[in-house]
Amino acid sequence: MLLMTADVVEAAVITAVDATNFLTASSASIEAFKTANLLKGLGVNAMIFGERGTGKLTLARYILPHAPVLDANNFDELLDAIETNREVIIHRIDDVANLKRLIETILKYKTRVIATGGGRYTQEQLDDIFTIRLALPPLSERDEDVHVLIEAFVKEARVTLGKSEPFDLEDFVPDLSENAISLRRQVYLHYLIDAISENDLMGIMERFMVDKMGTSNDYRHFLHLYEVPLIRAGIKRFKSQLQLADKLGLNRNTLRKKIAEHSAYQLEIKES
Repeated sequence: MLLMTADVVEAAVITAVDATNFLTASSASIEAFKTANLLKGLGVNAMIFGERGTGKLTLARYILPHAPVLDANNFDELLDAIETNREVIIHRIDDVANLKRLIETILKYKTRVIATGGGRYTQEQLDDIFTIRLALPPLSERDEDVHVLIEAFVKEARVTLGKSEPFDLEDFVPDLSENAISLRRQVYLHYLIDAISENDLMGIMERFMVDKMGTSNDYRHFLHLYEVPLIRAGIKRFKSQLQLADKLGLNRNTLRKKIAEHSAYQLEIKES
């Protein structure tokens, strides 16, 4: 049995954080990182589960920093790599074409494997090759990690985009729909929007719509792209239906109708 004191484990985590992009602030991510540190020295196969954008591949790369990363979609390439490498990272193992053959190949060549996946296969199906199973919860369950990631993405965006302005968190609601992927995208967009011109905005809209047009009702189909942000902006600025209707040059009934038409976008406004 491998025993480590709490001080040694915490020191290992702190040291490891300096060498990887996997940030640890929540208890769940800290525990995952402790396991990753143990796996670096144990030499066993492991499976890392989690939603897209939770840090699975980053953690796998930390455990096996010199191993090739192979997408499970490329099955023949995957089998060849297992035959010719002592250790590999299999990304998105859920997409593998033939799990039985994959397991047979891993066992035959005794290749060490760290795999990432979303949980398509049961523990029983994977028991033959994976000794350890590590689950990464979604960011919605790791509030401390969200704050740390926002700080990291802000620093990254400043360097990439040449920005020096402070990041305004007052009305910032983190988009965790794709975990760190959507959060990073949101931070970059937040900075880009501050400097966007009308021509830039129209260009973005044009590029978004050009391949999506082709029905007999395109005008109404895309009208929400103008109306929803206009009403949202008005709600933030004027706070009431009466004031917003006046500023938009609409009567209150027309504004109410517009809000009802776009109810899927959760437009909330006071009745005063």
